[in-house]
Amino acid sequence: MSLRSVTVLMGGPDAEHDVSIQSGTAIATALVQAGTFDVQTLVIDTPTVQDIENIQADVIFPALHGPFGEGGPLQKMLEDAGKVFVGSNSHASSIAMNKVTTKQIATTLNIQTPDWCVITQHSACQLHHPLVLKPIDDGSSIGVAICKTEEEITHNRETLSNIHSQLLAESYVEGRELTVGIIDGVALPIVEIIPPSDLPTYDFEAKYERDDTQFIIDPDLPQNRCVEDALSLYTHMEIRDVARVDFILNEEGPWLLEINTMPGFTDHSLVPMAANSIGITMTQLCSTLVETAASRRIKS
Repeated sequence: MSLRSVTVLMGGPDAEHDVSIQSGTAIATALVQAGTFDVQTLVIDTPTVQDIENIQADVIFPALHGPFGEGGPLQKMLEDAGKVFVGSNSHASSIAMNKVTTKQIATTLNIQTPDWCVITQHSACQLHHPLVLKPIDDGSSIGVAICKTEEEITHNRETLSNIHSQLLAESYVEGRELTVGIIDGVALPIVEIIPPSDLPTYDFEAKYERDDTQFIIDPDLPQNRCVEDALSLYTHMEIRDVARVDFILNEEGPWLLEINTMPGFTDHSLVPMAANSIGITMTQLCSTLVETAASRRIKS
């Protein structure tokens, strides 16, 4: 019996290129350990249509993070080439990558999200400090700045505007940082993130470079709607296979921050961590995602 062939894509042109390689390497290792797949890895930058068409695999696992690799363009190329792949389709990926669109959808679903406005180089924002500045369409750890004074807003706005044409400004909500992983429509245990005391939030450094970030799986929490809201957003946005939904929880309940359609699969990543807590190994997790994607070929 021939093995199911899988190509794991990693790298890409986005800011989290190196993290993507870590994720892709971990996914490929897990699939090899399953013993039921013929696994190839491919490090890409910005592939051409021909590059995608040349990939010969039963399933492609695009382990990329950021606007190109996670936000729709790569998914559209895969669709146009007729490839079967893990993760959301190009439309859902594009919507989820846009933090403003995600917040607008959340509002229609009565999911609480911090007040926000969009900032361009020439527009003013009516929100007052403290607030959070971040790119509208980049990874959840990229370019996030907590601004507690007008001087910090001005400085970070100037810095980020040199890189991004539009920024999202959100009212700063203080509380417990929580995330809900979802696999094929089923929520995993909530993970609480406690960043190192010298960092203001769970930023890129806390995620990938520090070993003193604390993670509490299935923490003791007051009754809340985190899981309900995460699944509602996942379903309404027609996300498929895998997602991670981030919240801040305080006495007013959970506040949605964003949804990620290809969360990390590194040794620091939260979805594999939550899955492992209920007995789903990395090998089982990645195998399930591949088989779920493969089933779409059979149905079509």
